[in-house]
Amino acid sequence: MFDAASKKIIEEKEENNKMKRAGLLMLMFVVVILSGTVVAGPDNFGIPVYPGATYDETTSKAVKQMMNSEAACYRTNDGVQKVAAFYKRQEGLKSFVADEKNAMFKKGKIDITVQTPWMDMKTGKMNSDTLISIVKNP
Repeated sequence: MFDAASKKIIEEKEENNKMKRAGLLMLMFVVVILSGTVVAGPDNFGIPVYPGATYDETTSKAVKQMMNSEAACYRTNDGVQKVAAFYKRQEGLKSFVADEKNAMFKKGKIDITVQTPWMDMKTGKMNSDTLISIVKNP
């Protein structure tokens, strides 16, 4: 058995690891957005859109203007874990990060990011629903 001090150290390390993963995911998301083209279109390069997610034209336009790229953003009220479970079942997708606030998947040059909360880049407002982005890298 662990004593109280050991348990506290373990809990602190676990929390630090969660924070590092979340920070890494956000960094990867920014790099992907800056280096790639966020896709639009009915097939999203063969990657299905999460059922019930709705296309967010305003957010897509903001991303397009800020990043000078095509953009498609989808929103859902379902949590990241539920959305991540859907993408984990998709053939050929590799999961890199999947926790309660962030998830990232990859298939070849295609990245799928899922996050909550997320910031509206145009207004700076934090949103509590889930944002899904599908990105095709050059």
